[in-house]
Amino acid sequence: MSYSKSLNLLLTTRALGDGGAERVWTTIARRFAERGDRVTLAVDRARPDDGLGADTNPRLIELGSSHFGSTLKLARVLRRLRPDVALAAVSGSCVKLVAAAALARIEVPLVLSYHGFEEWRTGRLAAAAYYGMPIVNRRADRIVAVSDGLRHRLIEDWGAEEDRTIRIYNPVSLDLARAATTAEDLAARPPVVLAVGRLSIEKGMIDLVEAFARVRRPDARLIIGGDGPERERLEARIEALGLADRVSLPGRVNPNLYYATARVVAVPSRTEAFGLVLVEALAHGLPIVSTACHGPREILGEGRYGTLVPIGDAEAMARGIENALDDPGAPEERIARAAAFSMEEGFAVWARLVDDLAAGRRDA
Repeated sequence: MSYSKSLNLLLTTRALGDGGAERVWTTIARRFAERGDRVTLAVDRARPDDGLGADTNPRLIELGSSHFGSTLKLARVLRRLRPDVALAAVSGSCVKLVAAAALARIEVPLVLSYHGFEEWRTGRLAAAAYYGMPIVNRRADRIVAVSDGLRHRLIEDWGAEEDRTIRIYNPVSLDLARAATTAEDLAARPPVVLAVGRLSIEKGMIDLVEAFARVRRPDARLIIGGDGPERERLEARIEALGLADRVSLPGRVNPNLYYATARVVAVPSRTEAFGLVLVEALAHGLPIVSTACHGPREILGEGRYGTLVPIGDAEAMARGIENALDDPGAPEERIARAAAFSMEEGFAVWARLVDDLAAGRRDA
């Protein structure tokens, strides 16, 4: 059943643009607004340059950094808005939405989106989203995993109800206008290796630096875009390995600008449920060298569309990077693969889910 009228929707997550999951969530909110829905995007933290505010659609509400205070405020928002559907992304925000709905004492369909295998290790609130699965099962209308591997893990290891736990790949905005057109185009680029992601332990950027020190091409350069708690440790290791003139950490970047000039993309994650960078790199026709996490394995077709290496194996990563620099290959098949994860494909699934839940609520 599909409900086609304009909906009143609430989406919540911890921040805008803080990581791949949050970036996707903001884009989904904008897509619902573009089709005519009234969308409220509630986040713990916002930045002045996010481009959203109290008078935009999506309407932005900042909840605050205190978990207790932000949950109370989210409950007040729920009571005031009474949305047709409320959705949360990232485990901590999922817990807050469940708690806020209970405090608000309103019946609203809840959709909780999980984005990582190891999020339960990142704090008590995140752990509650996994260890509290019996409560989540009772309250969530749908639990969304961003890959088949994560869906399986949520069901088998954490007890998520199979019938209500579904997989929706992260919909990705693809910038195909900047894609490499031929293998010769890629081979003519400078030997730049690009990695983009939060500088945190699970992203494995320190492992990439160790691998890059073993790359036997003195002309190769490594750019690691992103920021996070591992930055100082990375800087120290880069200096210790004598790589300061070959490795740069420019901080937060617009990845599309770097995809357009890089020859190779490296994804060194120790755990990865999806991998937004992988899809974006494929859309640019770039060769990818990635660790064999569940998400990259799914996106790269078990190695058909990119090189997979063991997690933490610096030597294998180095050889993979060398091979890709020497022969980046043709981009056409990689670009075609990226289309399976496009915003149009992914958002259509999200729209059907939300429409069906809203329709069920209206019928009830």
